[in-house]
Amino acid sequence: MEKRIDPELLAVLPYLPIVDIADIVGFRDAQRARTQPARRPDGLVVEDRVVAAEVPVRIYTPKEAVGPLGVLVWFHGGGFVFGDVDSSDGSCVATALEVGCVVVSVEYRLAPEHPFPAGFEDAWAALGWVVEHAASLGADPGRIAVGGVSAGGALAAALALRARDEGGPALVYQLLDTAVLDDRLDTPSMREFEAAPLWNRPQAQLSWQYYLAGAAPTAYAAPARAEDVSNLPPAYITANELDPLRDEAIEYATRLIRAGVRVELHHRPGTFHGSNAIPAADVSRRAAADMRRALRAAFEPA
Repeated sequence: MEKRIDPELLAVLPYLPIVDIADIVGFRDAQRARTQPARRPDGLVVEDRVVAAEVPVRIYTPKEAVGPLGVLVWFHGGGFVFGDVDSSDGSCVATALEVGCVVVSVEYRLAPEHPFPAGFEDAWAALGWVVEHAASLGADPGRIAVGGVSAGGALAAALALRARDEGGPALVYQLLDTAVLDDRLDTPSMREFEAAPLWNRPQAQLSWQYYLAGAAPTAYAAPARAEDVSNLPPAYITANELDPLRDEAIEYATRLIRAGVRVELHHRPGTFHGSNAIPAADVSRRAAADMRRALRAAFEPA
């Protein structure tokens, strides 16, 4: 498989951490130790708050942007079992500044201590709080998007489904970056990449075991199980070539397209799960620029 990896990504492959969530507490501690706080530019206000049903969030507001602004409700990755707002801090800083939007990054509860639906209910509560308090955030309640990476993408996709099912809130966009979508683990890419960098089939199996805790999966847990994907907000969906999650992203995008949902799908050759966060690689920089360009367009006033 290494021959298929982008050369710039291949160069850093030996320095990447090994993801092993069998010892979830130990792995979380190691991840936190590796996380470096993002620089706080002068043009940005960053505030930590606890909102709704005791859900911690981190709010990023650009000082110079003219409001009311679009707002992105963002969910970090980590297989439903690790990660926090610190792990998405750098990307949220860049998104707020480059897009000129408010970003609300959500610290949802993690499995196995808090299996589904705990994290999803935190996500829903945070979204409701953003809608209710949009004006005080300098945001436009009519221009709210949800987004996330990996497991965070699952939460974002599930929120879009629930918002449709319950008649609101109205969302203008869903940004699903290499999203976890299907607990069945039966796609060709999931079978092929048993030993891919950073995330592989064994880790995916364990994360779903932690998250579902024996419960029957619903579409709000695993969005690929949704029988009806019509009338959802426009979507930006990414898939990395050497990622076990590749095919579930592509298949979800295809289903949305067939249901009449506007979709922008990006498949990135030579990439693997998590490689979008390696800023030294040109393919990663292009991925970030593409997503922020699409988000800017989604937030343009009608």
